Amino acid sequence: MEKVKVGLRRIVSNINLPTVLKTATLPGHTFESLFIATQVGEIFYVRNGVLKTFLDIRSQIIKLGASGGYDERGLLGLAFHPGFYYNGLFYLHYSVAGTQGPSALQGSFKPNPCDPKTLNLQWLDRENQYDHIDTVEEWVLQSNGQPQKRRTLLNIRRPFLNHNGVNSLNFSPETGKLILTTGDGGSGYDPFNLSQNDLEIAGKIIEIDVEKNTFINNPPVVTRFNELPAPIQETLTVIAKGVRNIPGISFQRFYNQYVKYVGNVGQDLEESIYSFVHYRPVPVPQLVQASLMKSEPDQQGFINFGWRGWEGTFPTSLIRECTANPSLDEETIAYFNDAVKTSLGRLQPLTSYFHQESRPGKFRGTALTGVQAYMGHRIPGLTGSVVFTDLAQDEGSPPPARGVLAYTKGRLDGQLNDYSVIQTDYNFGSGSAYYVSLGTNLDQTRLYLGVYGSLNVTDFNKGSIFEIIP
Repeated sequence: MEKVKVGLRRIVSNINLPTVLKTATLPGHTFESLFIATQVGEIFYVRNGVLKTFLDIRSQIIKLGASGGYDERGLLGLAFHPGFYYNGLFYLHYSVAGTQGPSALQGSFKPNPCDPKTLNLQWLDRENQYDHIDTVEEWVLQSNGQPQKRRTLLNIRRPFLNHNGVNSLNFSPETGKLILTTGDGGSGYDPFNLSQNDLEIAGKIIEIDVEKNTFINNPPVVTRFNELPAPIQETLTVIAKGVRNIPGISFQRFYNQYVKYVGNVGQDLEESIYSFVHYRPVPVPQLVQASLMKSEPDQQGFINFGWRGWEGTFPTSLIRECTANPSLDEETIAYFNDAVKTSLGRLQPLTSYFHQESRPGKFRGTALTGVQAYMGHRIPGLTGSVVFTDLAQDEGSPPPARGVLAYTKGRLDGQLNDYSVIQTDYNFGSGSAYYVSLGTNLDQTRLYLGVYGSLNVTDFNKGSIFEIIP
C-alpha cells in the first residue's frame, strides 16, 4: 500500500479528554463548526478559531476516575439531527450522576475452559448488581440559543465500568435514523455472553426512529429489550450483534449505496475493522416475539461480528503466561463452543492489526479508538480510504506513549485487506500523546484527531484537537 505522510495542525489546546469530534451548522450560521464533546461532560464548538461553550452537563455525569483515574464512562455520544439547522435537535449518550452500583461481579474475570461454571455465568440480580446507568436523551437548541432537554429515549443499566461505547451516537444518511452502538457491558471476555443474546441491549448496533413519538418521556431503566414498553420497542431495530466495544460507525457513499465501517476493540490479540453494505435490521418486537415463542428469529442479513467466540480473525483466546520466556506464551481457545456456533454466520473483518507484530511497516496495537471514511482530495493517498487510530503503539518501552494513525482501502468482496501506517512528523515533546478520538466533517473531506496526555480522566486539561493536513 502507498506510504502516506501527513501533518497535524493544532486547533485547540488544554481541554479535557475529547470523546466525540464532528461538525454541524448552527441555526443562523453559514458554515459548519467543529464540535468537541469531552468525557467529563462539556461540549464546545470552534468558531473563527475561538473555542465556545455549547453545553455543560458536568453535574449530570457520574463521578469519574474514582477507582484510580482510568474510566470508560462519561459523556460518550453526541449526534446532530440531519435537520439540526432547522429544528435544533441533537442527542446525547452519557453515564448518569448518582447511579453508581457495586458491579455485576466482584474482582476480575477470566473464563476457564476446564471449568464450565465460568463459561455459563448469568447476570441474575440486575437491579442490585450493576455498575451504573447510561441514558440516551433528545435535546433541542432553543431560539434563544440555549440547549434544553426534551425527552429521554433510553435508560440502560450497565453491568461493569467499561465497554460502554464511545462516539456512540451517529445518524445514518441511509435511513435517517439515530444509531446507538453499545459495548458488551464490560469486564473482560463478556462474562455473561450479552453480545450474542438477542434480547440484550449490550453488544449491539441499534437504530432508533426518533421521528416516532412514544409519548414516554421517562422510560424505565432496563438491560433487555423485552423490559421496554411496547411503544419504545417499536422505535428500535437491531443492525448487528457480537460487538465487544466500538468507537462509532462511519458511512461512505459508493455510487447509490452506503458502505458502513465499524471497528471492534480487541481483547488480547487484535483490533478489527469491518465493512458491510447490505443488511436487514431486525425489529425489536420481532426479537421479543421470537423469545416468547422460544424460536429463533429470522436473522438472514443480520450482521454478527462474532464476539465473544471470535476476536476478529481468531477464536477468542486466553494467554497463559510463560514468565521465563514471554515469546513462548501459550494461547488457548477460551470459548470453543461459542466459536463453533458463530463460525459460519459471522462477518469477516475488512482489516485487522495485532498486539504482537514483527512485520516491517506495521505496529503493535493497544486499542482501536476511531474509524472514519475519508472522501477528500487534499491528501490524495487517503482519498476513498478508511482511516483509523490506535490509542498508543505498544513498543514495550517506557513513556512517552504515542498514538498511531493508519489506513486501509475499502473493498466489497469480503476478503481481508492490508493496512498501512500513516506517517506524521509532529513533535509532541516529552509528554505522552494518546490518540483518543477521530472525527470528520459532514462531507468527510476533513479529518480531526483528539490527543490526550494521560490515560486518567482525572488528569484535567491535557487534551488537544488537531486537523490532519497534507
